[in-house]
Amino acid sequence: MSPALSLAVEAKREDESRYQKGVRHLCETGITKIPTKYILPVSDRPENGDHNANNYGITLPVIDFAQLQGSNRSQVLQSLSKACEEYGFFQLINHEIGSEVIQKMIDASRRFFELPFEERAKYMSSDMRSPVRYGTSFNQKKDGVFCWRDFLKLSCHPLCDVLPFWPSSPSDLREGAVNYSKQIKFLYLMLMEAIVESLGLTETGDDNDGILKEFEDGSQLMVVNCYPSCPEPDLTLGMPAHSDYGLLTLLLQDEVKGLQIHHQGRWVTVEPIPNSFVVNVGDHLEIFSNGRYKSVLHRVVVNSLKSRISIASLHSRPIDSVVQPSPKLINEANPRRYKDTDFATFLEYIISCEPKSKNFLESRKLT
Repeated sequence: MSPALSLAVEAKREDESRYQKGVRHLCETGITKIPTKYILPVSDRPENGDHNANNYGITLPVIDFAQLQGSNRSQVLQSLSKACEEYGFFQLINHEIGSEVIQKMIDASRRFFELPFEERAKYMSSDMRSPVRYGTSFNQKKDGVFCWRDFLKLSCHPLCDVLPFWPSSPSDLREGAVNYSKQIKFLYLMLMEAIVESLGLTETGDDNDGILKEFEDGSQLMVVNCYPSCPEPDLTLGMPAHSDYGLLTLLLQDEVKGLQIHHQGRWVTVEPIPNSFVVNVGDHLEIFSNGRYKSVLHRVVVNSLKSRISIASLHSRPIDSVVQPSPKLINEANPRRYKDTDFATFLEYIISCEPKSKNFLESRKLT
């Protein structure tokens, strides 16, 4: 190899190494333009064809958790069903998770991303089953273009097994994340009970406890997302268009806008509601409901002024269980629409290809 070629190869390796270290590390070097690796094709950029999607805001259907537990439950269940059918998303208010629990989780998460890179790098792993993973983009090994995001993923079930692997710095992160994960899991279980009821699957004499037990023993993954302020936000995305794989995702946002959903043919920005959760239908719930409830494409835009933190809690059935359409939702008028699937199939799929849109769910549809 010639000296010039050798230098070029070495420079490319150093350049790629920078990307692998994440967006926070890039920003800490004082960049004023984003590297080519983060620049999307024109057709995929957030402003393309949307007439600046940031100008279109949407207030999602609002579900009042307190009323869901009260005398208005039947009416709220109807609203819940409509939201899952027409939007695939809703905002949850009056959820009973204390503001102190939420604030401690956000503060500790923010301070984790402010740690020196060497401290964050201790948790880097390419093993998608690892109880803790720090990384960047969406899938570092497969992404043709990187997205403007760093993440910390914490497996939460069973807590007693995974907790020793979680970051020990900041010193209050483990305690804050445990308290938050327990309360968000309880909220998820209450929501799934309501969703099963809204689908008409709870009847006298049915094994309802059996259905709900599977949710209780299911997987929980918390993903703490950091979207640093970006010098050229119109050229990249914090996360590309995708749907979530599980049953439900409960998302905690800070006050900075960023989440967009694809609704009625265009991208619209979700208007944050203070002290609320954004809840969305995942691919597994679309399969379980035999297509009645829809998992919807969503993405994240970034901005040049403020960094943004969000915490997503993704829930599904146990990792080794099979997800299939509920037999009670299959009949002559509504035939079975999806193949059986499991978490292992999902992992194999995303490891083998670059995630795009709802391609995993499409692979599970019966034609």
